Amino acid sequence: MKVVILAGGFGTRISEESQFKPKPMIEIGEMPILWHIMKTYSYYGYNEFIICAGYKQHIIKEYFANYCLYNCDITFDFKNNNEITIHNNCSEPWRVTVVDTGLNTMTGGRVKRIERYVGNNTFMLTYGDGVCDVPIDKLVEFHRKHGKICTMTAVKPEGRFGILDIEGVNIKSFREKSRNDVGYINGGYMVLEPQIFKYIKNDMTTFEREPLETIAEEGNLAAYKHEGFWQCMDTLRDKEKLEEMWQSGKAPWKVWCKNA
Repeated sequence: MKVVILAGGFGTRISEESQFKPKPMIEIGEMPILWHIMKTYSYYGYNEFIICAGYKQHIIKEYFANYCLYNCDITFDFKNNNEITIHNNCSEPWRVTVVDTGLNTMTGGRVKRIERYVGNNTFMLTYGDGVCDVPIDKLVEFHRKHGKICTMTAVKPEGRFGILDIEGVNIKSFREKSRNDVGYINGGYMVLEPQIFKYIKNDMTTFEREPLETIAEEGNLAAYKHEGFWQCMDTLRDKEKLEEMWQSGKAPWKVWCKNA
């Protein structure tokens, strides 16, 4: 099963870094968040990826083209026809297709543009800016069991602001906003049947609107409720939070290294 990752947006809410690179290429622990997402899927045995690129898409292509150069020891032998020897090959068992899905294409349009690479097969889809510890194997099992066109991982994000407990006109207490104070949201990490392509009209289709709203009305959109860790990297504050988790050795999404 192939994994499709949306990585083409402008990332305007984290423009401090996205002015230089696509948001999925912003680094956590010196590795792009895109790499972290791919490592999660790879841990569960899913190693074939389709990256829906757009804004500064060449940076994503160059990263994978030079993956060995960035991550392995290399000998350049100029005396012997510029021969290159890769030592301690630490490349991943990945097959990565980077597709330029357009600069201003909406999320649905990006998905539609990679239809030929998916074919008539079930596939997974997520966003290139969110990490989690969703058990992908159980997610896929849940999807197969319920037989819907799409299964979406539903998560409860941490609140960004504190809560005031008020009685009448009096503020009784301040407290941190808990996950119980918010409802479920779309956390990405979806499993989709190829019928979904029929619901996408063109480049201007927003995936989260017409396609998902329509199949929801038809009873074909299932929710896999994930009560564990999930965090998107929407702002610089989010990035700093994820970086702190990584550096402290307490990154819940690092499922490929259980002792992290």
